[in-house]
Amino acid sequence: MSQAGPGISNSLYWLALALTPGLGPTRGRKLAEHFPKIEDVFHASLTELEALHLQAQSAQYIALGKSLEMAHEEYAKAVAAGVQIISCENPDWPARLSEIYDPPLALYVRGNPAVLARPGLAIVGTRHPTPYGIGMAERLACDLAARGLTILSGMARGVDTAGHRGAIKAKGKTVAVFGTGVDVIYPRENKKIAEGILELGGTLVSEFPLGTFAAPQNFPIRNRIISGLSLGVLVVEAGEYSGTRITARCALEQSRELFAVPGNVTSRNSWGPNTLIKQGAKLTATWEDVWEELPAPVKLELESEWGTQASEDRPEASTLFGNDEQLSPKERKILAVLRQDESLHIDTIIERVEADLSSSEVFAILFELELNNRIKQLPGKNFVKSF
Repeated sequence: MSQAGPGISNSLYWLALALTPGLGPTRGRKLAEHFPKIEDVFHASLTELEALHLQAQSAQYIALGKSLEMAHEEYAKAVAAGVQIISCENPDWPARLSEIYDPPLALYVRGNPAVLARPGLAIVGTRHPTPYGIGMAERLACDLAARGLTILSGMARGVDTAGHRGAIKAKGKTVAVFGTGVDVIYPRENKKIAEGILELGGTLVSEFPLGTFAAPQNFPIRNRIISGLSLGVLVVEAGEYSGTRITARCALEQSRELFAVPGNVTSRNSWGPNTLIKQGAKLTATWEDVWEELPAPVKLELESEWGTQASEDRPEASTLFGNDEQLSPKERKILAVLRQDESLHIDTIIERVEADLSSSEVFAILFELELNNRIKQLPGKNFVKSF
């Protein structure tokens, strides 16, 4: 059996436990705690391991060296892919993750692992948000990231993507926790988002082996990591049976702060956040609502960092989303017709301003407003006002 090299031995042993069939994080950790040192697990006999009530398959993989063999192979693949593997004994391991009930045995990390230990807020919600939900997630993420808070989410379509995108617009740090292998971008259309995260010094992270495909059961499992890495969880639009409820429950179980953006009571996507607010979650409309709940030492740390950041390096959301004073009278007229929570078809827009603007002027102004992030075009020539 090949031995682990210096400096990576402990991470390799923890990885071997993580890869052992039928073991899992909780049993794996209890097994490691039974022995004086993690490496002693792999020197134990089959009889010793079976006496600890391990599944037969798990005991055999460890005793016969198969688990360590798989770990060596996986480690070599990770090195070739530029992926780091860290365990709870690694200096880069985030302390907050060790506070939860069943932290992973090892994490695969692309990007800067130090970001995982920074103060962060998770932004989660439905995969099918309204324009209002997309706008609120993006705006809040942008405002908070501009003030140094790391934005965490799961890279899923919808609210997750909007949260990551808002942090990227602010040139801030964001962490994507995958339900796939960290080398498998899912959904595929988020490849540019993943690249943006890495370019700005953020992190892609997963507990699943390289190459793991998007199995439905993996996504609820990873939710405990999203909340576990965070100081709090912000819910933006989630239906009654949304998977976001799992993340919210994890946050409560992990004693994390819970925030929620209120929504229209007639919208099914508002059931989740509105219910959470009734149950005690902090009603969140602006970044200040989150900021005032942060621990004092965290606020002092982040505020001291602002002073060293040039304003052009960390733009505020108000700059990114535009200022009405910079608009021409015609642009203001179009913007006054549009709403943030409901899309309008271009024919409706033309009808509402036809007394003042020609259709060709409307087309040109809509194009200009979209370029300046003041509005968004949705499928079918529908438009909404940005936040």
